[in-house]
Amino acid sequence: MELDASDMGKVINRLKRAQGQLAGVVRMLEEGRGCEDIVTQLSAVGSALDRAGFAIVASGLRQCLIESDGKETLHVQKLEKIFLSLA
Repeated sequence: MELDASDMGKVINRLKRAQGQLAGVVRMLEEGRGCEDIVTQLSAVGSALDRAGFAIVASGLRQCLIESDGKETLHVQKLEKIFLSLA
């Protein structure tokens, strides 16, 4: 199963944003910034990664359902397992 390239553009942008946020966290640690600021940024990074993961799984589920005409396939079961691993 291949992911829809049009859906992945937004995911890539979200991951690049998270990458920048994570670099900011490292910089904050190196500068000795306060715990509250660092934890807030780490939370933002985690949320961005979660949203990217959910978007990838949703795209895969959509594609599986389109390809299988609504019949459950092994791909759907695998995607469900991946989806649950994000929770």
